[in-house]
Amino acid sequence: MINSLISKILPYMPQKLVWLFSKEYIAGQTIEEAIVNAKKLNDKGILTTIDVLGEFISTLEEADANKREYLNVIEKAEAAGVEGNYSLKPTFFGLLLDKEVAYKHIREVVEKAASYNNFVRIDMEDSPCTDMSIEIFRRIKEEFPENVGLVFQAYLKRTLDDIKGLRDLNTTENPLNFRLCKGIYIEPEAIAYKGYDEVNRHFIDDIEYMLKEKMYPAIATHDVPVVEASYKLLEKYNVPKEMYEFQMLYGVTPGLRQSILDKGHKMRVYVPFGKQWFGYSTRRLKENPAMAGVIIKALFKKG
Repeated sequence: MINSLISKILPYMPQKLVWLFSKEYIAGQTIEEAIVNAKKLNDKGILTTIDVLGEFISTLEEADANKREYLNVIEKAEAAGVEGNYSLKPTFFGLLLDKEVAYKHIREVVEKAASYNNFVRIDMEDSPCTDMSIEIFRRIKEEFPENVGLVFQAYLKRTLDDIKGLRDLNTTENPLNFRLCKGIYIEPEAIAYKGYDEVNRHFIDDIEYMLKEKMYPAIATHDVPVVEASYKLLEKYNVPKEMYEFQMLYGVTPGLRQSILDKGHKMRVYVPFGKQWFGYSTRRLKENPAMAGVIIKALFKKG
């Protein structure tokens, strides 16, 4: 209850105060800051995926501006020699306003990344976006088979069927590349698993299916039981190291991250940045009130 109360209060606190916590988990407010922090991760042997913060826009003019920002981000990151790729949210490009416009913008971003032989990950948002995001991915995958991936959320009951529904696109030369995370959006129990063990079990089931089908899973977790179970699956199926990776959020569980690296596994860190950091942070608080207690501890520790 106390965490829920705090999560409702924090959005009304001064941004400078909230930034004391947020800067640990956000790589800056400009692409220049994000590049500096991405390069620091690269120096530790960690790959990155750069993401411009923002989603759920209200005009197509915003969608166009966001596309242009992403094109600029790619140019600057490539010029700086960042070892990593890019992530984006379809609603940031107008998915809920005009699906076709969003497709064209995202396609242009993927085309830009492809010109550098690079890769764009289409994030998965809340359930009303799922079908449209899969459709956009399918269209772009057929045109740019090496340069686009998708995210799935293990807590959605439909996820394994969705992965199976795309297996016709899976080839030895260009395997399907899916990031699997637990999922953070609040969804009704009718469509989402809720229990900790239940979600973990389905997470592992999804990873095992991808490995059996020789897809490329990006195992996005900070959960030790999931990491340990993934190790066992990688050994069971004798998966080459170039056919999977682990992923984590910027600033989260660095000890576990290092232990995965020390075992010789590829690690990629999600590097979010942007002027919309405050909205991103407070939305995540509302979606996950348990974070509030951690934030308060961080504020007092730093302040």
